Amino acid sequence: MRSQLSIVKIGGNVIENQEELKTFLSLFSQLPSPKILVHGGGKRATEISERMGIPAKLVNGRRITDAKGLEVVVMVYAGLLNKKLVAGLQALDCNAIGLSGADANAITAYKRPVKEIDYGFAGDVSSVNGEAIGKLLEAGFAPVFCALTHDGKGQMLNTNADTIAAELGIGMSPNYDVTLYYCFEKPGVLSNVEDESSVIQHIDQENYPQLLKDKVIANGMLPKLHNCFHALEHGVQTVCIGNLEMLKPNAQLFTTVTL
Repeated sequence: MRSQLSIVKIGGNVIENQEELKTFLSLFSQLPSPKILVHGGGKRATEISERMGIPAKLVNGRRITDAKGLEVVVMVYAGLLNKKLVAGLQALDCNAIGLSGADANAITAYKRPVKEIDYGFAGDVSSVNGEAIGKLLEAGFAPVFCALTHDGKGQMLNTNADTIAAELGIGMSPNYDVTLYYCFEKPGVLSNVEDESSVIQHIDQENYPQLLKDKVIANGMLPKLHNCFHALEHGVQTVCIGNLEMLKPNAQLFTTVTL
């Protein structure tokens, strides 16, 4: 019988809110093993970058990572934020291990080709080393991945955390039944953005086209749902979208995405 694997992605909003972070770490530590945490941190990277006199460059909400910007994101993601999360989990007896894609050659990527926009040192995932990650899981560790990959030739690359979570799910799915959780500030995908009780509890290939047509799913939710279906089409069993409450054992109000 295959093991169930939970992969949980959290964004910078959770990390920056001390009370929410405390709640999240407690909930994650209580999830059954094996489990993996993936985190972003763009908000803190932008803040520290500006404090250092290096203006953050964003186009359509996406970071342009030049050489100086890359130094900042490596310091913030792999250092400051990653170790904060790992230390917090260790305090809860969850044996976390902090990783970037370069560690154990876990996630390789290639530098995004220049089309209309040059994203600089942004990486698109090319492979996940499921064997190495599986050994860490079998040894009882909870890997905590930051939003960094590498190209196998010594170059670190900034990579979207939602994408890393999806690609990890795909990479681990040959050996595990994977449930992917996208944690953010809303209780799920909403049919009315003004009403937090209007959670669409189930999205699949039947109702998804209509939700797109009606523009219920738009803006920042579009790439998130694209990642969801990409993961499901390549081996992930279930994707859940919601706030921290969905990690509770009897949670009911969140969005489940299936094929």
